[in-house]
Amino acid sequence: MPYEYLKSNIILNCKVSEDIFEMKVEFKSNTEPGQFFMLRKNDSPTFLSRPLSVYYADKETISFLYQVKGKGTQLFSLMNPGEKIDIMGPLGNSFSTAFCGKKTAVISGGIGIAPMVYLAQELLKRDNSVDFYCGFKGMPYCTDILDKKIKVFVSSQEGVAGHHGLITEIFNPSAYENVMTCGPVPMMKIVANMCKEKNIPCQVSMEQHMACGMGACLVCTCETEHGMKRVCKDGPVFDGKELIMND
Repeated sequence: MPYEYLKSNIILNCKVSEDIFEMKVEFKSNTEPGQFFMLRKNDSPTFLSRPLSVYYADKETISFLYQVKGKGTQLFSLMNPGEKIDIMGPLGNSFSTAFCGKKTAVISGGIGIAPMVYLAQELLKRDNSVDFYCGFKGMPYCTDILDKKIKVFVSSQEGVAGHHGLITEIFNPSAYENVMTCGPVPMMKIVANMCKEKNIPCQVSMEQHMACGMGACLVCTCETEHGMKRVCKDGPVFDGKELIMND
């Protein structure tokens, strides 16, 4: 799918949790679950764009969920509706959702929930039965927007909601025919290994620091059984059996 580069109008930019924001912009094109965009404030003192996964998309708009962690995302959080932001995308591959009628587990950790919300909603459209596992350090966020047909399992390391502990502690891969995950590498490594032991297909969305987003700079490489791969160009979605993930 060809990508576009344009100055997009911000429709919404609001705080949804302590340091989590949702930004909705105008974008008239198709995107697939798992793809991402590179975003940058035009007059930003930071040189590089920031990669953000697609949180929601329709024919007129696209939304991103982002965590304020550095100067770039701090500047994003201060932008207002009506302002323009530079976006480039959609980039990367996507989750494979071609199958139908499957029992699928979607597993996220922290801000890794961003692409998984869009994925879960799209899976429902393809008549999949979806269970959503989402792990957080503290209070959960963005679980209330999921379709009521999706069964949601929540964990919190601080014990403020759902299971007190890690989301992998309440996940059983044997109950599913397909598993898809995004979040911290240690969590995804556990999920991928659990699925590998049970011979359950597992798709993993890697999150890496990126500079160009198009595979030219080689900043975002990850290790696989077939050598080093570029997360932005060869991914971000990989077969869990092929990835070699170091904590």
